[in-house]
Amino acid sequence: MIDNSIFENKKAAYLTLGCKLNFAETSAIGRQLAQVGVRKARKGEIADICVVNTCSVTELADKKCRQAVRKLIKENPGAFVIVTGCYAQLKPEDIAGIEGVDLVLGSEQKLDVVAYLDELKKKDKGIIFTTKTNQIKAFVPSCSQEDRTRYFLKVQDGCDYFCSFCTIPFARGRSRNGTIASMVEQAKEVVAKGGKEIVLTGVNIGDFGKTTGESFFDLIKALDEVEGIERYRISSIEPNLLTDEIIEFVALSKRFAPHFHIPLQSGSDTVLKLMRRRYDTALFKHKVDKIKSVMPDAFIGVDVIVGTRGETDECFEEARAFLENLDFSQLHVFTYSERPNTQALKIDHSVDPKTKHARCRILLDLSDEKLRKFYLSQQGRTRKVLYEHTDYEGMMHGFTENYIKVETPYNENKVNVLSEVVLDRFDEDKILFSEI
Repeated sequence: MIDNSIFENKKAAYLTLGCKLNFAETSAIGRQLAQVGVRKARKGEIADICVVNTCSVTELADKKCRQAVRKLIKENPGAFVIVTGCYAQLKPEDIAGIEGVDLVLGSEQKLDVVAYLDELKKKDKGIIFTTKTNQIKAFVPSCSQEDRTRYFLKVQDGCDYFCSFCTIPFARGRSRNGTIASMVEQAKEVVAKGGKEIVLTGVNIGDFGKTTGESFFDLIKALDEVEGIERYRISSIEPNLLTDEIIEFVALSKRFAPHFHIPLQSGSDTVLKLMRRRYDTALFKHKVDKIKSVMPDAFIGVDVIVGTRGETDECFEEARAFLENLDFSQLHVFTYSERPNTQALKIDHSVDPKTKHARCRILLDLSDEKLRKFYLSQQGRTRKVLYEHTDYEGMMHGFTENYIKVETPYNENKVNVLSEVVLDRFDEDKILFSEI
């Protein structure tokens, strides 16, 4: 039993790297510590406890995590340092070996952080608490606000897909979720706090229901009935799990935004097979066409990876041509990096760094063209913007329902308020608009 008196007057600093799901989970960790008396360190204060929630999606992500941990240790001398997240689960020894790290918590342990704290005395070397991947079973609800108007609601965790390039199933375990009833209650709590927008997050959210006998479609129908929420956004959802039924529901729903984020990963069927993805380009195109047929103004973001093993020049050209003819709004382009213990390492053909960079540049240029075309298509449209409270050098920003970012001079009275605007025109990198 831990003596809670050790937490009196303690301040904690939090650093989150990676996905929206990590942000939701860091928020849950912060609430745990707040319940035992630890407050969040204010800007300029030296923290007594530091919590770093890491990512390990690429080799670069690993490097950034190590750098971030060292920087936080330097900025908070003497602090008790806890590192968790995917990198901590996959490579705990790497983290424990960093001077100044005291505690390394795996995926099963991170949302019960208080249970692993002792007297908060510094250690000679980081102590590791992790669980084997097949024993990661807990689903702990989390919903974050952080410094945003939007809330991130974790609805699902883990993944059963085991794509050849990916380590996420090893870092987060098998697919699991909370109940629809518990998600609805959390949405109601957001309403009680004054929240207007919720982003549904998870590792593979379309797989919701594996552990409760429910479905993602049932979940969004139930959430759509929660009074007080103005908008929901669906974060990344696998194309094979984005059913026509879901698309049609969003088009007619009261609260779900016409905004989709769909991982393609490659526009080459040859590469998709090597990746062990569960769809082909024909299915993906059908989903995009279906969205545009019922929601012509929908924003569609697409994830792609360049330079994977097996991506020959011919495969890349096939992928580029497919994307050029696809009606999406923006690409999120990732450069492939090899991850230990993945099946992709068995594929013979590899792509050199210079070629990877060139392919990345080609797709980023294509993304810029598509985004500009989408913005231009929205000229003259009336949209509702939900302004966030962050002050960027005298300016504040918000997003329309179809994810167009607009800026206006900072006005405290506009924070967390839906305002109607007319999108006048697109000017270089920003939207010019008039408020109604």
